[in-house]
Amino acid sequence: MAVCAWFVPIHARAQEARLGAQLEQIESLRTNDHARFVRLLETVRLRVADMSPRERWQFRYLDGWETSFQGDYAHAEPVLRDVIGHSGDPALVTKASAVLMGDLGRNKRYDEAFELANGLVAGLPQTQDKLARFVALSYLSQLLRSAGQYDLAAKYARDMAQELPPGESACKPMTILLSVLYDSHKLSSSSPELQRGVETCQAARDSVFTNTIWLVKASLYLDEEQSQKAIDLIQRIMPSIRGDQYYSNTLAAQTELAQAYWKQGNDASARKAALGTLASSDPNDIDETLRDAYQVLYRIERKHGNAAAALAHYEHYVAQDTGYLNDVRARALAYAVAQQHLLAQKLETEKLSRQNNVLRLQRALDTQAMETSRLYIVLLLVVLISVVLWLVRLKLSQLRFKRLSSIDGLTGILNHQNFIGAATRALHLLERKHGSAALVFIDLDNFKQINDNHGHATGDAVLRRTVAICQQALRTGDLFGRLGGEEFGILLLDCPADQGKAIAEQIRRTIESTSVDSEGAQVAFSASVGVATTEASGYDLQHLCREADAALYRAKRAGRNRVVVDTGHDGLVEA
Repeated sequence: MAVCAWFVPIHARAQEARLGAQLEQIESLRTNDHARFVRLLETVRLRVADMSPRERWQFRYLDGWETSFQGDYAHAEPVLRDVIGHSGDPALVTKASAVLMGDLGRNKRYDEAFELANGLVAGLPQTQDKLARFVALSYLSQLLRSAGQYDLAAKYARDMAQELPPGESACKPMTILLSVLYDSHKLSSSSPELQRGVETCQAARDSVFTNTIWLVKASLYLDEEQSQKAIDLIQRIMPSIRGDQYYSNTLAAQTELAQAYWKQGNDASARKAALGTLASSDPNDIDETLRDAYQVLYRIERKHGNAAAALAHYEHYVAQDTGYLNDVRARALAYAVAQQHLLAQKLETEKLSRQNNVLRLQRALDTQAMETSRLYIVLLLVVLISVVLWLVRLKLSQLRFKRLSSIDGLTGILNHQNFIGAATRALHLLERKHGSAALVFIDLDNFKQINDNHGHATGDAVLRRTVAICQQALRTGDLFGRLGGEEFGILLLDCPADQGKAIAEQIRRTIESTSVDSEGAQVAFSASVGVATTEASGYDLQHLCREADAALYRAKRAGRNRVVVDTGHDGLVEA
């Protein structure tokens, strides 16, 4: 009996130690052998009753991590918040907070994500657990990269590699760093860092991050017009990507394959790959890969003369492009607001510190009550002025960001979303007083060739010159916006059809006779113009857009550099 009583606690402790070690082993397999990670996680799920409280929280964190990895952020969030709020383990709290921060960013809850990021950054100096610090730096780097803070994102990625925890390799920090360098245009397909990253991740047997680096290289091949190399590379790694079941890599691979096939003129394969991207994604997502997939489908249908299908894909492309650009601005704005909140907290801390100093001074200088009171008043005034100045600065920043979000950054005119909103309101008012208007769609001819032959700087100069030409022809009250790429929209208010046609032809002739300087050479360009009028098509903006777009397509098909007007009776008439 005594032997049994002695043996049972020892056996229980040994079993507990083995279970704890198994959980640590499972955690080390998260990305380098994800399939095995999932199998082992399901195995220990059956032993939850045998776990100690800390082991149960560690298991719950791993369960939340896996739910997040599968893209099910709605179900991952309560699990991670439970670990943060109730585990009482600083390392688990740091890791769960980092994963939750990443999920909030992916769900476009940027204000919450950056507030959580501020807390993680503040707690990093006190984080003793190397794995927790490693995980926090990883997610911080990725969040800051999404906000365009490339220098800080690169710093955190390099910090990860400085103190690798047991069981971790330099694979993940190198992958994150390479993604940051790609976004900041500091890589080429021949950069030696890419090969070092691949070799490091292959040595670590981490297929998810190995494939991520390969996809970065495929993107560089596409940027450098080496489409066949991109196709060969993606086809070689596609079985591994499917095996990983990592959502982001799957979408990126299919979209890059579609773009590469399109560049080669293989429309059937490009369409199949692009449709594969759409089939694998959530239709409500706003994502750069979805935008690029819709763009490929739009170009294919336009090339084959399928106007209705092309227009449908183009509308999706514009929605994705607008949503993506707005999302980029939202991330940058959230980062700026989080920094402002951090500054406000520092000011509040300094304010409280100053107040405490004043109180101590009052107690120490009872005989100098009058002088102390005056000093207290002066300090309060300084604090008040500081707070007022900060509030004014914050308000000015908010107004500036609001103004910037309504205009196109390159040309300074309305962006697509705000042009559509303003045009809708203007047409409603115009319909009440039975006025007339003309909607003009302008598309620069062969603009891609200008970018390819003369560089994007010349292309940007062409876009700005086009905007200047159009603005000279517009009247007070007319609306002018950039619809995307090299396409512009003009709503001529209180403008009969003949006058709208004349203004459109004037713009076209001026563009045709204009050139821009590119390293001493004069680059000429032209535009195709489609016009729809309320006299022929009514006041519904969507209908006007369809008719103007159809007229624009007719102008393109008829040889470009011309104006085509929708008459509503005889179809489309060339000006």
